[in-house]
This record gives sequence, C-alpha cells and structure tokens, in this order.
Amino acid sequence: MAPPPPATGVLVRFGTLSFCYFAAIGLFNPYAPLWFQSLGYSTLLIGAISALQSVTRLFAPYAWSWSGDHSGRRTELIRLAAAGALLSALALLGVEAALPVALVTLCMFLANGGVVPLSEAMLSQLLHTPGGGIDSARYGRVRVWGSIGFIAAATLFGVLLEWTGIAIFPAFVAVMNALLLVAALRLPATQTAAVHDEPAPPVLPLLRRPEVAWFFASIFFTVLAHTSLYAFFSLYLVSLGYGKWTVGALWAVSVGVEIVFFWTQGRWFPWLSPRRWLEAAAAVTTLRFVATAWGGAWAPVLVLAQLTHAITFAAHHAACIALVHQLFPGRLRGRGQALYTMLGYGVSGVLGGLGVGGGGRCAAHHRHR
Repeated sequence: MAPPPPATGVLVRFGTLSFCYFAAIGLFNPYAPLWFQSLGYSTLLIGAISALQSVTRLFAPYAWSWSGDHSGRRTELIRLAAAGALLSALALLGVEAALPVALVTLCMFLANGGVVPLSEAMLSQLLHTPGGGIDSARYGRVRVWGSIGFIAAATLFGVLLEWTGIAIFPAFVAVMNALLLVAALRLPATQTAAVHDEPAPPVLPLLRRPEVAWFFASIFFTVLAHTSLYAFFSLYLVSLGYGKWTVGALWAVSVGVEIVFFWTQGRWFPWLSPRRWLEAAAAVTTLRFVATAWGGAWAPVLVLAQLTHAITFAAHHAACIALVHQLFPGRLRGRGQALYTMLGYGVSGVLGGLGVGGGGRCAAHHRHR
C-alpha cells in the first residue's frame, strides 16, 4: 500500500538537501585542485588526492546504506554523515601538508558518501505510487535542485575565489558543509516499520537475477562512455579552434536541458517505461558521440549533441531511480541506491579516471551524485 503523498514542505526539505550537497561538490571538485596547486603539490599528487573521492564511492555508500536498511534510521544517519563531513571540512582550515590534507579529504568523502543513497531511498519511499513505481513529476522537482546547486556553486565560487584568492577555499568548503548539515537537520524523522522484528533481507539473491545484473551493466557502460566526453570535451573544442566563451556556452546547454528535463519530467517520463528510457538513453548516447566526433567542426551539430544530455543523463538517471525503486523494495532500497552509486558511478568513475588520466573535474556533478 502506498503511503499518502508527502506534503510540499517535506519535499522542499529534500530539495534543499540536494541543493546543498551538490553545491558543496560544485565548489570542491572544480577548485580543490587549484588550492592543492597553491600549496605546492605536484600534478601527480593533486591527481591522487582528487581521486580519493571516486575511491570512497566504491564502498562508503554501501556501508551507510547497509546501516540505514538494518536500523531504519536513515534520517539520523544522514545527519551523522553531514556532521562528519563538516568536522572534516573544518580540519582543512588547519592543515597544509599533503598527507594530512589527503587524510582529511578522505574522511570528508567517506562521511558525505552516505548522503545521496540514504536520502534517495527516503525520497523514493515517500514518492511511492500504488502501482509500485515512483511519482516522477515530484521526484524531478526535487532532483532539479541538485543540478541548480552544482552549477550555481561552480559559477559563484569561481567569481568569489578570483576576488578573494584561493587561500580562503577551505573556509568556503566549511561553510557549504555547514549548510549541508543544517539541511540534514531539517529532514523529517522517519523509521522503517518493525526494523527490530526481523533482520533486513539479504541483497545477494537480487543481484543474481539476470535483469538486475543487466541493469547495473547498462548503467556502468553508459556512464563509463561519458567519462571521456567529460574529461576531453573542452580540450577537443579548443583544438578545433573554438573560443572559451563557446566552450562554456556548450557546457551550459547541457546543464540547461538537464534542469529543464528534471523540472518537467512529469510530462515526458510517462511516455515510456523506465526500461525503455534506458534503451533510449543508450541509443541516444551513441548518436551523441558520433555527432560530437564527426560533426565537431559545425557548431550547430555540437549544440544538438549537447541538447541530447537531457536524455543521456537526466532521463537515464530518472529511469535508474525508478528501476532501483522497483527492483529493491522496502528495506533493500537503501542498498539498491548505494549499488547504483557504486557500480554505476564509483567503479566507472575510477576506471574512467585511470583511462583518461583522472580528468573531468567539470563532470564531477554527474560522476559523484
């Protein structure tokens, strides 16, 4: 039986959490390498510290979600994760040597690795529909604030850091993580019913089902395919003679259509089943890469290719959330969300980073959701 629809105020709180989380990522990922460089770190060391975020996504989300599924106290765990991230961020204010900075960075991402899978599990439970699906319209209206938070932070802090200097970067990181904790404290307290009556069901039998295995395989390859685009797209455009303004504008096109899709997905998402959306995303991804590779000399072709980001990322993500909701019900839901993050984005992010030299800072929003 589906729970009653959540009040708008509850969804606003989840939207605020998504905004603050991705705003913190939108600050850290583009500008942390610049701060590391200002401390005199080598390129190799900068890459190694930056890669810690992807490495933690291989296990931290599952650990947090396992705790959430077994205890039922997802809200409290989100608050604990946000508090741990804030304490780690505050520690950045007092360190400059490479080893302490690396350890603090590791702790910060071990902590905040639980925020997304736990909150997505709570949100999908709140938006559960009688047919066993998820209210795609209301989910999109919440998730869109993550995209807005990322692009807003990346833009705003670019201006602020140019004015203040990169030395103040750790203070900004602490402020953003403090806002994340405030947002976490405002989440409604929820607990899975009867969590102490019986142990949480195991997840391994589900992973042995062919449809689940193929689902995660499709996520892995679709995200892995995007890694090279995220890492090399700007360099590719510059090599073709495009100016920085054009490069930025083409990135803005993709983020813009992502936001539009999430905001209006209630109109489009019911057109196809989640599985059909995954198939469409894979097909459109192929067309996007072909158009980008063979039509790069023509700006209109590149604009059209970037417009497909609405399908290759936004629709793909919405379909994945819907399928995780269906395939991992009840007290399996948190671990399902964690596996989506780990197998879809963590593993592909690490392998993709190795394949392209650890680049793609501009794509951190998508690789580290």
